[in-house]
Order: sequence, then C-alpha cells, then structure tokens
Amino acid sequence: MARIVYMNKLQFKGSWNEVKGKLKQKYAQLTDDDLKYAEGKDDELVGRLQKRLGKSAEEVRHILES
Repeated sequence: MARIVYMNKLQFKGSWNEVKGKLKQKYAQLTDDDLKYAEGKDDELVGRLQKRLGKSAEEVRHILES
C-alpha cells in the first residue's frame, strides 16, 4: 500500500526573520526574492527553494523546520 504524505503548514522554529537569516548564512546563493514568504504560500516557498538548492520538497521542508 502506498503511503500518502500530507504536506501541512510549515512550522518554523523561531521567527521567519531568524530562519531566513540562518538560511542565508548556510546557503549563500539564496536571494531575498528566493526567501519571500507569505502566510499560506508554503508551497510556493518550498518550490522556489527546491529549484535553487536542487533538493526534494521533503528535504526543503526539513531544512526550513529544523
């Protein structure tokens, strides 16, 4: 039986500004445009970061939430 993974709302540890700062330090290639985030637009953010970092959606979500 296939397992269905439901992508829920991102749960950031700390404020988005803190998370964004840490991402910029770790991934210097990310721009402010890459890191634009609007409430309810989780999938758009994950998609942009997936493309820029060359990672899967699950990997990007883990990076954002850790």
